[in-house]
Parts: sequence; structure tokens; C-alpha cells
Amino acid sequence: MSAESATYPEARPARREPVVPNGVLGMMIFIFTEVMFFSGLISAHTIVKSQAAGQMWPPYGQPRLPIEETALNSLALLVSGMILIFTWFAFKREPGQARIPLLLSIVLGGLFVGFQGVEWVALLTEGLTMQSSAYGGFFYLIVGSHAIHAVGALVALMWTYDRLNKDMLRSSQLATVSAFWYFVVLVWPILYWQVYL
Repeated sequence: MSAESATYPEARPARREPVVPNGVLGMMIFIFTEVMFFSGLISAHTIVKSQAAGQMWPPYGQPRLPIEETALNSLALLVSGMILIFTWFAFKREPGQARIPLLLSIVLGGLFVGFQGVEWVALLTEGLTMQSSAYGGFFYLIVGSHAIHAVGALVALMWTYDRLNKDMLRSSQLATVSAFWYFVVLVWPILYWQVYL
């Protein structure tokens, strides 16, 4: 190493903060692909429903979906998403203040998933299965896909709660997980409208 290079070290450009955190950008790309996935499911469901024999949907002999109970259960999911917004603002003010709203959001999301499971068991005992008809197949495929996303997002929310309790949660992590939960919350009314009504 020459004396000149030791005196004048090579200048490195300052690293800029990304406009969108990497985790959030990755989640947005993932959400975009999931929007395409659910759009495909809804399109297939709509086509099959429009071609139903005698325009009877659900088919004769198949149980009706619990529209009112699921609407009430959907309210828990929507409120969970609204509370998560308050969690974000509380976290920005003082991270410790985000614990209660984050926990409430997790509990309400867990109630939604739990009651959906109870609904599935009741429908299975009434004879609605994936093999019973296209109606049953689409119901379990679409609602089941949403349930898998909801469980995954709940696990991610529990992870953020654990990191928050350990004072290790960064705002970019909360934003990434929140984006996933918002997707789960916002896609549900569309699925409910298409499948249940």
C-alpha cells in the first residue's frame, strides 16, 4: 500500500435509505402475485356458477352457506385490520404502546380463523365436501386458500408481537407483516361477496 492511498482512502458513496423498505417491497410483490391467484379462482368460480345446470346455485341437495354468521365473523377480521392501523401509529409514538392493539388484532384474527374452522366442520357434517359438487370444491378451494393466508399472517403477527416484547421489533418489520395482514383483511370481503352471496 502506498503512502498516498493510506492518506486518501477511497471515498465510498453514502448509502441512501430505500424509498420503500426491502421487506415491504418484497411483500408487495408477493401480494401482487396473490391478487392474481385469487383473481383466477374467482374467475373460474364465476364461469362455473354461470354455467350451472338450470342456473341453480348452489346445486340441489347441497347445504346453504351460513351467510349471517359469516358476516358477523367477517366483522372481527375487519376490526382486526382497523386496530392494526392504530398499532402502527402507537408504535411510531412509543413502541411499548403498540402491545395492546397488536394483541387485540391477533386475538380478533384468531377468532375469525377459529370460527371459520367451526363453520367448515358444520358444513362437512351437512355433506358439503370438495367431492360433493363443484359448489363444494370451489368453496373449500377459495375459502381454504384464504384460511391458509390468514393463518400464515397470524403467525407473522405473533412473531412481531414476540419481537415487540423483546424490544427488537423494527418499524420495517411491522410494516411488512402489516401489509400481509391488510391483504388478508381486504381480500376477504371480495371473497365473501363472490362465494357466499
